[in-house]
Amino acid sequence: MSRRGRVVLSKVGLDGHDVGIRLVAKKLTEAGVEVVYLGKRNLPDVIVATAIAEDVDVIGISSLSGGLAEFTTELLELLEKEDVDIPVITGGILEEADRDRALAAGVRHHFGPGASLAEVVDSFTALIPAQTP
Repeated sequence: MSRRGRVVLSKVGLDGHDVGIRLVAKKLTEAGVEVVYLGKRNLPDVIVATAIAEDVDVIGISSLSGGLAEFTTELLELLEKEDVDIPVITGGILEEADRDRALAAGVRHHFGPGASLAEVVDSFTALIPAQTP
């Protein structure tokens, strides 16, 4: 029996703007992906611990209120410390230099405000390993 892909989605820091990430969660669910949504105001250690415990295929984090670069860096460091390889997708506000650093550090995709939901969903599903029957 194969399992559906699983992702964990979370807002980081003090950002309370969750409409976009909830739309992503809905569209991923409609695409057959199981979503573990942690909600708002989470820290990287909680996100990483949940991702490991829930055996997810991809982590998605978002912030529109700043600090995304710092949270992303910490999250990637924690994944490395735990010796787990879970792809990370970010969404929200990142200065161009911070976005470039995040992508160079291992973030697979970054989506800013106004990104196409179809493109976001495609990026997540492309990172979910094919399941064998």
